[in-house]
Amino acid sequence: MCDSTRRALRVHDVTSRMVLEYDGTAFAGWARQPGQRTVQDEVERALCTVLREVEVRVVVAGRTDRGVHAWGQVCSYEHEAVDPQRLNALLPRDVAVLDCNPAADGFDARHDAIARTYCYRVLHRRARSVWWDGRALWHGWDLDHAALEACAAALSGEHDFTAFTPTDSYHTRFERIIRTAEWRADGDLLEFWITADTFMRSMNRILVGTMLEVASGRRTLEDFTALLRGAPRAQAGPTAAPHGLALASVGYPPAP
Repeated sequence: MCDSTRRALRVHDVTSRMVLEYDGTAFAGWARQPGQRTVQDEVERALCTVLREVEVRVVVAGRTDRGVHAWGQVCSYEHEAVDPQRLNALLPRDVAVLDCNPAADGFDARHDAIARTYCYRVLHRRARSVWWDGRALWHGWDLDHAALEACAAALSGEHDFTAFTPTDSYHTRFERIIRTAEWRADGDLLEFWITADTFMRSMNRILVGTMLEVASGRRTLEDFTALLRGAPRAQAGPTAAPHGLALASVGYPPAP
């Protein structure tokens, strides 16, 4: 067997799992797009350099949109695991590899995931913040915290989220199972935490935009819950800005 054939077989018999964090501000999202700066391009370029390959394709657990951050994004690729420090030396300052280890044969970061957790941050105070700029949505008007909590409580279980994704969606299934959803307060910072099997494009940002309308007195809780029965997108609220949202973690079945 020639060296090139042996190397090709070895590469495709090995799967690795990588955990990333990134600041999505200057990215057009995760997925590769012609003429755009994306997280996928940066990560695959670094892997190709370290592994001395022409191409290394990365599968990601959650394809974040333009401007959305990640604290615990999970990826998989067919090749040996590499030292995160070697990758971080090549990556730009707004992307970092936290971990990279061998994975079980056939591990797929996207299809094997059973839960994804997102966090949306809202800075609720009269004055804007220099430190939270680009990390939390600034909301300087009155909010009813109890109304936010009631909205989050209504999300648990399975619902039709047609109202919470763009009309020109590529999705064909609009039901999602919400495992947990809650608002947490830490001083002026409000955090919306939500875990589900999967999410649709812009779903969490539209949920936040609509909940903020309820908390501002511009729509009722009853109106919000009615949207969870498959109402059209036009009946829900605005899409909250991307910079408040981050993919916090991804869940997988326990190892056998």
